[in-house]
Amino acid sequence: MIIDVDLMVHPYLRRSDDTDKTSEEIINNVAKLLPRLHVMVIGPGLSRDNMMLECAKGIIAKAKEKDLPLVIDADGLYLIQNHPEIIKGYPNAILTPNVAEFKRLCEEMKINFEDNHKDKMAGLLSQAFDGVTIVQKGQYDLISNGNEVFKVDNEGGLKRCGGQGDILTGLIATFMALGSAYHNKLWQHDNLISPSEVPMLASYAACTLTRECSRSAFKKFGRSVQTSDMINEIGPSFKKLYERSELVENDNKL
Repeated sequence: MIIDVDLMVHPYLRRSDDTDKTSEEIINNVAKLLPRLHVMVIGPGLSRDNMMLECAKGIIAKAKEKDLPLVIDADGLYLIQNHPEIIKGYPNAILTPNVAEFKRLCEEMKINFEDNHKDKMAGLLSQAFDGVTIVQKGQYDLISNGNEVFKVDNEGGLKRCGGQGDILTGLIATFMALGSAYHNKLWQHDNLISPSEVPMLASYAACTLTRECSRSAFKKFGRSVQTSDMINEIGPSFKKLYERSELVENDNKL
């Protein structure tokens, strides 16, 4: 298999049957990288191997010590489902469950589907996690920090591609990193957005952008559309949705 992307790989994480190191050694190696990160994504490609999950638990703990933004998806949600205490009460975390993952998290946190309206569920789950931002993916996306709910229902493509959720996770992480850069004053601004608002805004921007990428790619390729086609639409879709013309004209790159 050929992977045609730019990767920087640190080969620290290992499955139980492919390492002679302890989980503590692996966690400490990864922890050395954390000061260089603006955000961390945990879950895609993780697997449910015991060593991998144990390392992920330790890495999350180290990231929380540095108040590092976390976006958790895929098998990372399986970890949270079984150990909700490791993320509960951490406001700088975002969980991105699909329909099945969302239901399992609700069951773990004792939230009854039958007793609540669908549009209230994301808020209830966020409250159960003491303020962790929830991105409930579906026909439309619901985003909540337990206090407010954003609904994203702009038009997407008519086909959902495998890996589309990974694109969303990556885009949320990107906008969270921009939020960190914003509060570190990497460019001049009036500082009107508080840090507590960033997870909701980043999630909203990413959900909207993912749907626009899907819509645009489907318009070009129809039923043959693939996730790679969506990736190629990120730049043009971002420009369409978010770039101001004066920034482009002045070549003011952020």
